[in-house]
Amino acid sequence: MQTKLRTYEIVPNENISFPIGTISAVDRLYNILNFSDIIGKHKRNGIDINKLVKALVSYKLSENFSIKKAHEWINRDEVLEILDLESFSERTLYRVLEAIGDNRLNQKKLIEFKKFNLSSFALNRAFQGF
Repeated sequence: MQTKLRTYEIVPNENISFPIGTISAVDRLYNILNFSDIIGKHKRNGIDINKLVKALVSYKLSENFSIKKAHEWINRDEVLEILDLESFSERTLYRVLEAIGDNRLNQKKLIEFKKFNLSSFALNRAFQGF
């Protein structure tokens, strides 16, 4: 039974929270599914695209607001440290999404190659039927 009343005055502080479990799960599944090889091919310069994609997926699974909010969420010192990232601009996230979207068919093909152990000849023959 509670014997002491809580304070009536709430004092704001700088403490933040973020879901480390979600970040850990995304990291683990990203590695199990070998997305590093598939997505990593689409950006060579600057910040590692794989780290940015993991950050975006973690954000969308926990918060799911706009890219602007994702940028703010990811660029907090604590999150940057967990994800092993350096601070970056909002525009960088848009470029990452653009790179993934522009190469989605190629990524799908690479996933199918790996999953079904197909040769390019077999896959091309399968697509010709459509």
